[in-house]
Amino acid sequence: MPAEFEIRPARPGDERALFALIQALAEYEKLSHAVTGSAEKLAQDLFGPRPSAEALLVEVGGRAAAFALFFHNYSTFITQHGLYLEDIFVLPEHRRHGIGRALLSEVAKIARARGCGRLEWSVLDWNASAIAFYQSLGASVLPDWRICRITAEGLGGLARGSTD
Repeated sequence: MPAEFEIRPARPGDERALFALIQALAEYEKLSHAVTGSAEKLAQDLFGPRPSAEALLVEVGGRAAAFALFFHNYSTFITQHGLYLEDIFVLPEHRRHGIGRALLSEVAKIARARGCGRLEWSVLDWNASAIAFYQSLGASVLPDWRICRITAEGLGGLARGSTD
């Protein structure tokens, strides 16, 4: 029997539960070493004077079970803003109960209500079950695109015009 769950916008006071879910996601992706943030910084970025992202939190029995974190982006080709889904994660014990589908549906509703031209996200190439799930929802996995990233350490050099 599917668990009863509630999806709601994250609010101040949720940062510790959200950060715990972020840490669980990192552990699942074998990237725990890459988590350098904090619940306090997350609260500032989500709920401070200039929020840079938004989150939805899913609760099962009053406990955090899943989240989606997203922000606006912009497409020059369609000259329209969109939503970028940075992360979506459901704790393993709460999977296969419709939570992931409902959470993505809620993000899609937000995108439509805001007039977004698209909803985009990335998926790790080894995560076959996630890829199959996203494709079952109608998502296209773009084979010709790769993510490029310059970390904080490299930003200074690039900003100075140096690549050393």
